[in-house]
Amino acid sequence: MNLARTIQAFAGVMVLISVVLTEFVHPNFIWFTVFVGANLFQSAFTGFCPAAMVFKKLGVKE
Repeated sequence: MNLARTIQAFAGVMVLISVVLTEFVHPNFIWFTVFVGANLFQSAFTGFCPAAMVFKKLGVKE
């Protein structure tokens, strides 16, 4: 799997986890979903993605 697909999969899993936490733990976990979405949005324009840097260090190929 390449870096772009890894980032997409990671973001999808984070959104699903945050929705489950919002539903079953506490409604304020919705802010976790907002954070993931905002990070995806800003990375589309700036190209800066902290998760990409972490995955690169873990050996995921571009």
